Amino acid sequence: MEGCWKILEEHHIDEDLVFALPQPLEELPHKYDAWIHIAKNLPELIGNGQLRGEVEKLPELSIDDLQGHKSQRLARLVLGYITMAYVWGQGDGDIRKVLPRNIAVPYCGLSEKLGLPPILLYADCVLANWKKKDPSGPMTYENMDILFSFPGGDCGKGFFLFSLLVEIAASPAIKEIPNVFNAIKRQDQESLKDTLLKIQQCLRKARKVFEKIPEHVDPKLFFNVLRIYLSGWENNPQLPEGLLYEGVWDTPKQYAGGSAAQSSIFQCLDVLLGTDHRATGGSAAKFLEEMRLYMPPAHRDFLRSLESGPSLREFVISQGGSNLQKAYNSCVLNMVSLRDYHLKIVREYILDPASQKAKEDNKLEKPEDLENRGTGGTDVKDFLQTVRNTTKKSLLKEI
Repeated sequence: MEGCWKILEEHHIDEDLVFALPQPLEELPHKYDAWIHIAKNLPELIGNGQLRGEVEKLPELSIDDLQGHKSQRLARLVLGYITMAYVWGQGDGDIRKVLPRNIAVPYCGLSEKLGLPPILLYADCVLANWKKKDPSGPMTYENMDILFSFPGGDCGKGFFLFSLLVEIAASPAIKEIPNVFNAIKRQDQESLKDTLLKIQQCLRKARKVFEKIPEHVDPKLFFNVLRIYLSGWENNPQLPEGLLYEGVWDTPKQYAGGSAAQSSIFQCLDVLLGTDHRATGGSAAKFLEEMRLYMPPAHRDFLRSLESGPSLREFVISQGGSNLQKAYNSCVLNMVSLRDYHLKIVREYILDPASQKAKEDNKLEKPEDLENRGTGGTDVKDFLQTVRNTTKKSLLKEI
């Protein structure tokens, strides 16, 4: 485990925020002012129909002056926003299938440096897209803002910031993992039980934060506006072949859009608790595995290291008394609770609006295209139900 934490530190993983990027930069060297200008004015440029023209006029800039991890993450965030806006336009079905080389070449170059696909990801729009209004103040919604916005007013701010705040609420659980492994090594059931109760408390706190999303994110704005700009070009009927990155590849590439499945925290906790999604062998397991490629490399390394660690579940089954089993089950139940609430949000923000839209369009068939899919390109209801049900199966029969 020590090696894992060293890897995380080398990749700018914060002691307090864990996977979120601490204090993201807000400005790039002046050479890249044109990128920043477009990214900061996306809603206006999209609204007046000037966005694509402005993007096409940009010079092709070298990324050599983007030194340091945070500078590269900011540039990737900026180019990710510009790419999504260019492809989806005004969200009215007028789609671009080719990303111009003046954006594609630097974007793909940066993405290769950072080990990420060239599309806007959770690691960009959630983990690296925030600032404090008062730098000395708390990490609260009231004291925070996002760096860049899509059309839809404060819908994006609420969605991205509460996704981040859920992540931060759960993050102390990750810092307990070395304590879990040490307790297993020492066969210290009491210490292990106490550590699992701390993890359970983190998950409860994360659920309470999650429940605040409806106060700040309007379902209609999310479905009809923001969701469009977060959608990718994998399993997307509107871009069946994917997107052509001009000057980089000769054929189109397919990539999934940003998805909560790209959050490392909950995949880490699944691994810790021994929730084996791979055992189902279905599309949900395949998607979760694929989403690891959409995480920063340090996150992937950490996940792999957890899989080679001691098995908490096997220890609790073979060695644990009733109190330890209850503590373990409490952690699993809180993961189920989070996933139940995620299903509720998906129903309110995607499935119900999709059904309503189908009625308004006088469609008799099921909603199609983007309408019934998550931004990652999956059938979101089936995916989340499968993940939730697999999590439930991790529960132990208590002594």
